[in-house]
Amino acid sequence: MLEVKEYDRARAVEYARRWAYSRNPLFYDFTGGGGNCTNFVSQCLLAGCCRMNFTPIFGWYYISPDDRTASWTGVEFFYNFLTDNAKPETMIGDGVGPFATEVGAGGLEIGDVIQLGREEGDYYHTLLVSGYSRRGYLVAAHSDNAFNRPLSTYNYRRIRFLHIEGYRADPRFVATCFDSLFSGESLGI
Repeated sequence: MLEVKEYDRARAVEYARRWAYSRNPLFYDFTGGGGNCTNFVSQCLLAGCCRMNFTPIFGWYYISPDDRTASWTGVEFFYNFLTDNAKPETMIGDGVGPFATEVGAGGLEIGDVIQLGREEGDYYHTLLVSGYSRRGYLVAAHSDNAFNRPLSTYNYRRIRFLHIEGYRADPRFVATCFDSLFSGESLGI
């Protein structure tokens, strides 16, 4: 039986601060091949839970550029994984890993996720909430590297907000990957 565990928002943001302007050597940089934004936010979420979902095709994991799921790097696939993994009737595989619900603009906390979209409806950019200012959310991102950049400086037509509710793991699971992941030494999974 899996247990819902608390997502460590502080670690997710600490990871974002460390790697916002550089690249962790453990992960391929997809900047020239469609963008690195969702890959970066996936890394931040991993830092906050140390738990991937190894379900083939529909899970959420990264081992190498050629051994990963589309949800690790693709904006829409990432959204689908997080929101489907939130509901018992649509959980991915055994439901292990992080899960989120789409909320209104006021429902975000530090460590949550924002996605930006075009008028036609497709979403193209994933950001991590790294803080707040009087003018709104501050975000961390890759492709256009940023940490504590005001959300108001982005141009977009649509926006959605994902609140990370937690993650599921075996009750005996202890999240121990952060130090090795943060330092770029190993995935620690």
